[in-house]
This record gives sequence, C-alpha cells and structure tokens, in this order.
Amino acid sequence: MTRSLLALLAASIAALTSPSLAAEFKSGDISIENPWTRATPKGAEVGAGYLTVHNNGAAPERLTGGSADFASVEVHEMKTENGVMKMREMKDGLAIPAHGTVRLAPGGYHLMFTHLTKPLMKGEKVKATLNFEHAPPLPVEFTVEGMGASGPAGAKGGMKSGGMGGMKM
Repeated sequence: MTRSLLALLAASIAALTSPSLAAEFKSGDISIENPWTRATPKGAEVGAGYLTVHNNGAAPERLTGGSADFASVEVHEMKTENGVMKMREMKDGLAIPAHGTVRLAPGGYHLMFTHLTKPLMKGEKVKATLNFEHAPPLPVEFTVEGMGASGPAGAKGGMKSGGMGGMKM
C-alpha cells in the first residue's frame, strides 16, 4: 500500500472509532442536540440556553419551558422589528413540527434562565429538565462555554468566540 492510502485508511478508522463530541438527549420522539449556555458574570440574574430540538414523531410538539435548580427556565424569542431588537417570552411555548427540527441559537429562539442562583462558570455543566406539551419531561445537561461563545465546542463547524457585541441571548 502507498503511504497516502495508509494515511487515508488510518484517518477513516480514527473517524469511525472516535467518540462523538456532540451531546444528545432523547425522550420518545424528541431528541435534543448540543445544549449549551454562556458563562455569566458574578451578580448576573439571567443567562440563556441554546440547543437543537428534533421531533421524529408524526405529530407536532411544543417546547413549553423547563425547570432547573440554578434558575427558572422560560422559552423566549428575539427578533428585529422596525430596526429594534425585541425579546419576548413565548408563553404558549415553541412549536416543533412533526418530523421537524428547530434550532435555539443566539439572536433567535432561546431558553431564558432567569433568577440565577449562581454564576454559570466556563467548563462546568448545568442540568435542567425541559417540558413539552405531549412528550415526557426531558433531563438535559448544558455545557457552559465562554462569555463570548457563539456555539458549542465540539459541534459541527466548531465554536467561534467573539465579543459581546450588543445583546445576544
């Protein structure tokens, strides 16, 4: 075998046998992928959680909120109206279509962690339980990334850090 063929074979084997860095949590037809949050400064009262929700079922579902020992958990939306960024709680929850996927990410849908009981520290993991209209409650573990993170480390495409640059929840 040539060296390039051996190198390709070794890389292929490593890719197949290496553990995935992406975290995934499942309950029934619902799966949660890559839950993460940003570190918060001491004294902060709010934080935000991000993730991807997959509904593999034939019926629509709704993410209605959650619970955690470190904060209250609400579903929020950010959007720009007439050039002004607005955030609001989605009191009726967030629709997850049948056989659909919804991404909660900075600048859009997100989980709002209110009344933080402690700062979220980079490198730790915090647990919350997500509530749905039909699916059973789903325990999830959020990885705490740096304050300027724009995505979870280890997710497809990696993680980029940036400045706080305005309000990003």
